Amino acid sequence: MIDDRLPLALEKIELSSDGIIAVMHPAIDANLSALPKERILIVSPLATICAHFEAQGYRVTAKVSELARFTASVVCLTRARAETKALLAVAMNQTDGIILIDGQKTDGANSILKALRSRVNVGGSISKSHGKVFWCDGGSDFKDWAVGPALQKCGFWTAAGVFSADGVDPASALLIEALPDSITGRVADLGAGWGYLSAHILTRAAVVEVHLVEAHDMALQCARHNVLDHRASFHWVDAIKWAPSNKMDAVVMNPPFHTGRSVDPTLGRSFITASARLLKPQGMLWMVANRHLPYEKTLMAHFSKVVDLGGNARFKVLRAERPK
Repeated sequence: MIDDRLPLALEKIELSSDGIIAVMHPAIDANLSALPKERILIVSPLATICAHFEAQGYRVTAKVSELARFTASVVCLTRARAETKALLAVAMNQTDGIILIDGQKTDGANSILKALRSRVNVGGSISKSHGKVFWCDGGSDFKDWAVGPALQKCGFWTAAGVFSADGVDPASALLIEALPDSITGRVADLGAGWGYLSAHILTRAAVVEVHLVEAHDMALQCARHNVLDHRASFHWVDAIKWAPSNKMDAVVMNPPFHTGRSVDPTLGRSFITASARLLKPQGMLWMVANRHLPYEKTLMAHFSKVVDLGGNARFKVLRAERPK
């Protein structure tokens, strides 16, 4: 964990005594007490992480202004190599001092270290707790590592680090096949990602509004490319905390079920609970999930009727009616 490695690295380097320190993509449980809190800017595309650190008194932002300058940066490796490289490109371009790179070996710490060593002088590295921290000076040209949203072969814009970045998720495609043409009124797409479900729902003329609710800012940026209909609204917020002024006629979702690399069904259950709260008394929830995930009891606890619409060997499509 960064908690174990960062203090050791700071013993070996000298940070500037003033200026902003960018901490890019920290985990929600990251302990940053080794750094001066008043100088830290948390950079994370996740609304949940920004809200967590903001509540602790940190400055936060979803993305770095192109005009921002940092006296130091801490780049936390992500699971997506291309996303990590894009973060390093930003750090290299906008950091006037030292850049610390921290991450688990399972997130590619060794390969990123090797790639950096082929281009810049790496000042040092420390291995601890199944990960590494290493450092180098900012200022080198890494523009070739910079990536942003890109149009995929499927016809939609996605970006490194978002869910299903390579194309249409098969579970979402299965849910689209199951949705009736009769959906009307206000619709919420919880965990909307880059907008695949919403784009298809908006082909229905009787739909009045579609609210894309998504915690990942980059995914929402992609959704704005993919969903151009005036009936669409975009909300950068944790879906389970979203509180619209009007109740919904329908909710659709392909909820997340991972915390880090671990399967976490409580995420999907939280989405189900939120759906019941958001819906009108006669409203309906349409959802898809991996077949092994245990959501039925939660659905029955929060809805008057639950229907299994089938699916395939990997995924199940469920409809829940009339929230309790």
